[in-house]
Amino acid sequence: MSNNARPRLLVVEDEVKVATFIKKGLETQGYLADVAHDGRQGKQMLAATEYDLAILDVNLPFVSGLELAQYIRSRNKPVPILMLTALDTTLDKLLGFEAGADDYLVKPFEFLELLARVRALLRRATPPEEVDRVLRVADLELDRDERVARRMGKTIDLTAREFTLLEYLMRNAGRVVSRVDIAEQVWDVDFDTGTNVIDVYISYLRTKIDKDAPVKLIHTLVGMGYVLKEK
Repeated sequence: MSNNARPRLLVVEDEVKVATFIKKGLETQGYLADVAHDGRQGKQMLAATEYDLAILDVNLPFVSGLELAQYIRSRNKPVPILMLTALDTTLDKLLGFEAGADDYLVKPFEFLELLARVRALLRRATPPEEVDRVLRVADLELDRDERVARRMGKTIDLTAREFTLLEYLMRNAGRVVSRVDIAEQVWDVDFDTGTNVIDVYISYLRTKIDKDAPVKLIHTLVGMGYVLKEK
């Protein structure tokens, strides 16, 4: 979190009324909120100021919200990103998460819901006093500082979302976690039984973690969820 006692948030939203509504709401809750009305201005502000959280509309003039999310991640900044969009399909959400988004809110929305997402993302971004730098399960290790995974001596490239999901599974190694658990803890979104986003990302991890390994670590328990363990 920034040196300010009050978290500073950036809102990049080209609809002036929506941006004003969000800014006023956040400020009444004690946050500092800066606003940009297009992606180019948002990128300039991100380059000049350290933010504790970014709220990005997907469809922006000049530079899209997806491109802004990628820009933030390319700078290795652990800034939580909340995407705003009128699009509500699994593919749209996957694109947002692949770009580096941490959460996804579909328009129109109630301010109280946005506020709950902001608080949850800021809470997750605040590191506990003591955390393990490297997580290990069998021959799989996850280096939280370097943001890489390794298995059988080989480095595994993970997207930001895959890394967060694998970290959650490893922190709960040996325990079955449901899709609802994953949705709440990794995505910070209300669980939607009509989406297969979680299944898709589990499949991505299996391909990268287990495909060439003699011992599979990611297991599915039908009707219950997933568990990461040796056997």
